[in-house]
Amino acid sequence: MSLGAIDDVTLRGTSVRLEPLGRYHVDQLVTAGSNGGDLYRWSSVPSSIDAARLYVETALRWKAEGRALAFATIDQQSDQVIGSTRFFDIARWPWPAGHERAEGAVIDTCEIGYTWLAPSAVRTAANTEAKLLMLSHAFETWRACSVCFHADARNDRSRAALARIGAQFEGILRSHRLAADLIPRDSARFSIVAADWPQARRRLEGMLSRPRPA
Repeated sequence: MSLGAIDDVTLRGTSVRLEPLGRYHVDQLVTAGSNGGDLYRWSSVPSSIDAARLYVETALRWKAEGRALAFATIDQQSDQVIGSTRFFDIARWPWPAGHERAEGAVIDTCEIGYTWLAPSAVRTAANTEAKLLMLSHAFETWRACSVCFHADARNDRSRAALARIGAQFEGILRSHRLAADLIPRDSARFSIVAADWPQARRRLEGMLSRPRPA
């Protein structure tokens, strides 16, 4: 079901702030996405002005179509862009008239992806807190029934990170999407459903409360 344009929202945490991705983020996206080397082997990261402009324009078009809501990931201390992430494949199901979910701004399912961080932000609290902010919004504001994630099946680091936050592995989708290295990639699918969310929230909060190595 078509949603129309998705309302902007800024999600604020202690370490990071997720603000709606805009054209004014282009230069900082390029800075954040530079010098990643092998870190970005499995991710399409905008590391030039032209690539960043296309990245932002695509995100804005998808937002206008009701398909996605993209964020710039901002370090709260420096106020600088350290990456990006987004909700996409946002959908409402055709609930019958009179059903409680047929009314209001309810989103039934979505995917979280297009997530990358500057090298300096890897192995910090940034990714964990961003996931907590986004999943909280999906399940507690949008009242989503499910949120899914797809990682390149070859990306052991991303697969382990998704399992660590409590996402359940559902299987491998063969030749599912175009990979960063321009082949039809197999995707490892993970999901969190509404019934999983309370435990997943506690897990994420526990991860954020643990001291991190200096």
